[in-house]
Amino acid sequence: MQEFSPQAAFRYQVVSQVLTRISSGETQREAVLAVAALAHYFPGDDRPRRVSERAIYLWLELYRGQGLAGMETAPRNPSSPPGSSLPPKFVEFLVEAKTQDSRASIPEIIRRAGQLGILKPETPVDRTTVYRAAKGLGLWVAHQRKSRERDVRRFAYPHRMDMVLCDGKHFRAGVTRARRVAMFYLDDCHRFALQVVVDTSENALLFQRGLYALVLKYGLFSILYLDHGPGFIAADTIAVVGNLGTRLIFGEKAYPEGHGKIERFNRTARDDVLRGLDRRPDVDPEPRALELRLRHYLETQYNPRPHESLQKESPYDRFMADAKELRFPESAEALREKFEVYLSRTVTPDNVVSIDSVSYEMPRGHDGKKVVLRKKLLNGGIFFLHDGHLLELHPVDLEENARARRGKGDRDDAEVEHPLPPSAADLAYQRDLGSVVGPDGGCPDPTNPHPPEEP
Repeated sequence: MQEFSPQAAFRYQVVSQVLTRISSGETQREAVLAVAALAHYFPGDDRPRRVSERAIYLWLELYRGQGLAGMETAPRNPSSPPGSSLPPKFVEFLVEAKTQDSRASIPEIIRRAGQLGILKPETPVDRTTVYRAAKGLGLWVAHQRKSRERDVRRFAYPHRMDMVLCDGKHFRAGVTRARRVAMFYLDDCHRFALQVVVDTSENALLFQRGLYALVLKYGLFSILYLDHGPGFIAADTIAVVGNLGTRLIFGEKAYPEGHGKIERFNRTARDDVLRGLDRRPDVDPEPRALELRLRHYLETQYNPRPHESLQKESPYDRFMADAKELRFPESAEALREKFEVYLSRTVTPDNVVSIDSVSYEMPRGHDGKKVVLRKKLLNGGIFFLHDGHLLELHPVDLEENARARRGKGDRDDAEVEHPLPPSAADLAYQRDLGSVVGPDGGCPDPTNPHPPEEP
């Protein structure tokens, strides 16, 4: 599974909303108009964004033709700096005006420049060009939007596993009043509680662990509806949902009514069981122990209980009586592969790669190379295929490296088997600083006192 950019994740969210509306009976035109009228949020950014109809049609075509890979875009290198087509004096004035009055509109700045003689009547500028130049220069160009009417119509899908809702509920447990969060997964159609997982904080790993257990037990779903919690907007979460072949929808921020069913369930769970766990000496605050307790509540208390919105039938009876067949993955191993992400990284000269601001130590011999790593999301492990073996990487232990002996590389020079001829440095040394006596030390050989002279 490839690593997806935040831009691709954002486009995938928008396309998911359009396809969901189409599957509900709306025409493509109606769905595109409705989604274009909504505010969307970029992963990790709280600022609302709008998407044009033209962009939505383009992304739909790319997604239908190429899938998630079509959501990626090649980086563009600007051929010219921002504002290069505008008069230099006007660009300087634009920066100065926006610095002094950031909320001044682009047309107002153009009018000011005309009054000051910076822009001549014979050299008009287009405000779209000025807007793009201001945006490229990093100037503040946002403007307040008028309040819009919400689409507050209630909805419900007709069959089980058409849509799954998920939300986290914070609570305290045990005599120490330990902070815990329970993440509940709810079927939209029949209010059937599918799964619950517990941890100390709301995070992507907790959500993915619960999602894996849900799919393993009840099969695949069509749509996943989430809020903007930290465990939901992570890039890994978006990639996993895309690989499962499902659609992902984020509800509107600061609008709890849009999450009415899961919010109502959270209130029921709080009143039934969560509030009773606080300050209890017989409650084990360990997450796995709390998980067992909450799953028992779902299976024996909540799901079999008659529900008012289901005409006094229980969520369990409605869910099991649904005519729609459950779709299961081929195997548990095939499902686990959907929870893996492939990451591209460049190894540093000291054989280290960085993932999520954590440095991992690589095997020697890969420094400077671009490698592909495998991140298993269910346990957070990072793996690398080295010489045909899948090795798990570990964070760098700086203290251990400080005490460990340094490894020795292979010797480049072969051992000398016989004396080599003198080098140029040896010859120069003998000439300048060599011995003043001969090899015999000035003592002739008594057996041959007068050796013949060399010609």
